[in-house]
Amino acid sequence: MAEPVSLIPIRPNDLVIGKPLKSSVYDWHGKLLLDAGTVIDSQSQLDGLVSNGFIHDASWDIELTQTRLAAPVIARSEKLRTQSGANAPSEEPSANKEVITDMDDVRWYVGETLYLQLADKPSVRYIVKLIGFVKNKTVFVTPPMLDGKFEFIREGQTFIVRAFSGKNAYAFTAAAVKSVHSPHPYLHLSYPKQVRCTVVRQGARAEVRLIASVAVGEPERTGAATLNDLSMGGASGVMKELLGKKGEEGRIKMKVQAAGQDEYLNLKMIMRSITTMENGDGFKYGFEFVELSPHERMVLAAFVNQTLVEMN
Repeated sequence: MAEPVSLIPIRPNDLVIGKPLKSSVYDWHGKLLLDAGTVIDSQSQLDGLVSNGFIHDASWDIELTQTRLAAPVIARSEKLRTQSGANAPSEEPSANKEVITDMDDVRWYVGETLYLQLADKPSVRYIVKLIGFVKNKTVFVTPPMLDGKFEFIREGQTFIVRAFSGKNAYAFTAAAVKSVHSPHPYLHLSYPKQVRCTVVRQGARAEVRLIASVAVGEPERTGAATLNDLSMGGASGVMKELLGKKGEEGRIKMKVQAAGQDEYLNLKMIMRSITTMENGDGFKYGFEFVELSPHERMVLAAFVNQTLVEMN
C-alpha cells in the first residue's frame, strides 16, 4: 500500500487509553507506527503518539487539491487537443513540487506553530501560535515576541507566513491588521485567499550549520563535528580527525532551537559512512540516528520542520 500523503497531527481527544485506534498512526515521514485497531495501553504511549504521531486525512489529499486546481488547465488542454488533434501531456503530483491551494482547503488547528518573517526585513523572524480565524476576514495569532518582550507591530506591516504540517510546507503573505492588547494580547493578520503548498519529500534533509560533539568506542573517543544537513533519520558532517570506523556506534550531542526554546540533544547513532574530503582537509561522516526517545523525536522533528519551513 502506498504511503499516505495527507497527514495531520493527532489531537489528544483522538486517543483513549484502553480503546482501539480508529485510524492507523504514522510518523511525519508517512512510516506506519501503529495499525488501526491497536489498543493504547499506557499514558506514556498516548503521550508519545500525541507528540510524534500523524493520521491520514483522505479529504485533505494533495492529489485532490492538485486535480481541482488543474481542472481549468485540463479543460483548456482538452479544447486545444480537440482543435489540433494533439495529445496534451499530463503531470503527476511529485514531491517538492509547489502548488497553489485555497486557504479554506487547509485544515489549520488551534495551537499550530506559524513563522512570521518581515517582508521588508527578512532577517527578522517570529514564532507565533494560531489562535483562530474568521473566514475571509482575519487570522488571529499570538503576539510576536523577541527576548521575552512583545514586539511593536504597525498596522499594514507585511509578513511572509510559513507553517509545516505532516509532509506539507505552507507559505502565504499577510499584513498586520490590528494588534489587540486587552484582555489578552494577540495579532490580527489579513486572511489570504490562497497559500503556496509544497509536499516535502520523504526523509527530507534540512540544510544546517551546527557544531556537535561526537563520542564513540570504549574507552570513549570524542571529537567536534560541523553538521551540514539534518533529518529525522540522521545527519552528515565534517570532522578534522578520523574518529572511528564505519558501523561503529556512539552518541552525538548538539544544541538546537525548537519552537523558540533551546534544546540539548544527546542522540544514539551509528556511523554509516566515512570519506576523505576532496581537499584532504578532514573527513565527511554520515550518521544514522537510532533508538530515539519520544522526547528526542519531538524536539528533532520540531527543529527539522522549522528549518524546512524557513527554507521553503
